[in-house]
Amino acid sequence: MFPFKMALNASTLFPFHLDVRQQVQIAAEAGYEGIELWMRDIEKYLADGGNLQDLKRYGDDLGIAIVNAISFFTWADAEATARKQGLVQAEKEMHLLAQLGCPAIAAPPFGNVEHVTLDDMAACFAQLVEIGHSTGVEPYLEFWGRARQLSTLSDALSVALQSGLPDVKILLDPYHMYTGGSAVNNLAYLKGRNIGIVHANDYPAVPDRATIQDKDRVFPGDGIAPAAEIARLLDQAGYHEYLSLELFIADFGDQTALDVAKLGLSKSKQAFSVEESRTSG
Repeated sequence: MFPFKMALNASTLFPFHLDVRQQVQIAAEAGYEGIELWMRDIEKYLADGGNLQDLKRYGDDLGIAIVNAISFFTWADAEATARKQGLVQAEKEMHLLAQLGCPAIAAPPFGNVEHVTLDDMAACFAQLVEIGHSTGVEPYLEFWGRARQLSTLSDALSVALQSGLPDVKILLDPYHMYTGGSAVNNLAYLKGRNIGIVHANDYPAVPDRATIQDKDRVFPGDGIAPAAEIARLLDQAGYHEYLSLELFIADFGDQTALDVAKLGLSKSKQAFSVEESRTSG
């Protein structure tokens, strides 16, 4: 049983150099229900004369929801000016996403965060969420396994708790859990309402944890990630929203973008399936 919805992160299609409309089209043709777009692609679309209302309508017509956006802004930078600029950028991008009907934006620990305490980061995140409330777009707190700060699920839980906010949503990613050393069973501490979106990916045993890079990610089920256990814990937590296929493979050989998208959908559903006899959370 597959108790989730599937989205396609546009990063998976980067080798094909598609514009956002083409990305949305491929996701729809392959059978996905949603898509995660990258702000840089949205901004290029606008610079080339595109219209956000047209893009929203195009997605609606194809039955594809724009479920989240990937961006990089310095919301928790140690330097006050950079932090302020990051919040300005975030607000601008959130206003654009609101016009697309996109409900969320990723908030990873981008910038100079090495000496920022988790308590200070929590205060910064509360500011970011306040901006989100004013725009109607919610930041998803994302941890990066190789970040100098906010590198584990435990860190993210601490930031969420210390923020004083009742409903922080965390972006989960098996690759970042692996590289940062987050224990998979820590997912048991989450409730579905506190999970924003889950990236679907896998990683091989070689290169090892210390040297593996984003480009080494593989399709779900092709590596050593405990995908079935992750799926079981998500299901028990009551999370039945989107898994989003996020790969950074540089070359897919002679496969087309549609081939890759269809393969990723099939492999994700197989790897993250849950046994019928699961225990409800």
